[in-house]
Amino acid sequence: MKIKEIIPVLEELAPLAYAEDFDNVGLLVGSYDLEVTGILVCHDALEEVVEEAIDKKCNFIICFHPILFNGLKSITGKNYVERSIVKAIKNDIAIYAIHTALDNHQEGVNKIFCNTLGIKNCKILIPKQNYVYKLVTFVPINDLVKVRKSLFEAGAGAIGNYDHCSFISNGKGSFRGNQNSNPVIGEPFKEEVVEEVKLEVTFEKHLQQKVLANLFNSHPYEEVAYEIYLLENKLQNVGMGMIGELEEEMDEQAFLKMVKEKTQTGGIRHSKFLNKKIKRVAVLGGSGAFAIKNAIGQKADAYITADLKYHDYYLAENQIVLADIGHFESERYIKNYIVDYLSKKLTTFAVILSTVNTNPVNYL
Repeated sequence: MKIKEIIPVLEELAPLAYAEDFDNVGLLVGSYDLEVTGILVCHDALEEVVEEAIDKKCNFIICFHPILFNGLKSITGKNYVERSIVKAIKNDIAIYAIHTALDNHQEGVNKIFCNTLGIKNCKILIPKQNYVYKLVTFVPINDLVKVRKSLFEAGAGAIGNYDHCSFISNGKGSFRGNQNSNPVIGEPFKEEVVEEVKLEVTFEKHLQQKVLANLFNSHPYEEVAYEIYLLENKLQNVGMGMIGELEEEMDEQAFLKMVKEKTQTGGIRHSKFLNKKIKRVAVLGGSGAFAIKNAIGQKADAYITADLKYHDYYLAENQIVLADIGHFESERYIKNYIVDYLSKKLTTFAVILSTVNTNPVNYL
């Protein structure tokens, strides 16, 4: 099985289009035509992980964090990034990064985080914007069922917890073909007025190519009239962070002790206690200072994330308990999730969980 055959399986898990613009996801090293002998899943594709892949006869590394994040002007092995890339290339090992594509997925990083902490009734904390589009097209009445079905099969018409969503309005369309036309209805040089419907469906940005392909394949006309608009709607099931509720409220210290135990962190830095119960909790795996105001705005009692700086704690404003549990710790179960997923989808070779601890932070 080649890498190009595995990538669609990875895209089902986490569409690369879900990734943030700043990120560097997808195939970072290697050829799409490489025949895969085994997959090693890790958090960070460091040099030690590449060595582990060599020992375990895995030539495809799937990592959470991209080892290549910023541009390289030379590759001489002078730092940990270059050493990893050099070793991978020398040993014909491919590297694929998944990062914020899985961060933003409704079943991804933050859902796993919530599950770990026993948080229920979860929803996205910051839904993704500038990602929902609307397709408008005009279809002869007799072909409406076929065209709608084809668009739905491409993923159009899905809104939150609903699918097969569309708007249909009746009208009349007119056209006249020239000498090179081959109209399905009527004849060249003769104006036709046809009973049509205006069909409107929404779709996610990354589905546009597939949606248009299905439209053209199912539509009867030689020239298909259509329009595409970017909508202001937020994509409610895709985005950064999550917020939900504990089964039972807890006092602040008991809550943070539970978080410490479940995430196996060496320590928690937190804002001052407010002497109130914790029930509504927001989480964001990785660096999450940017979402503090979102957590407060959605009435969270506590916000669990990582990489908070000194002045970030002031943003609590006596309204919320902020807790930094460590970057790695907030994402620690992701590689297990990826292994479980791929093991069910791919059965022709081994999918192995890396045993190398790539957490650069240690606790005394």
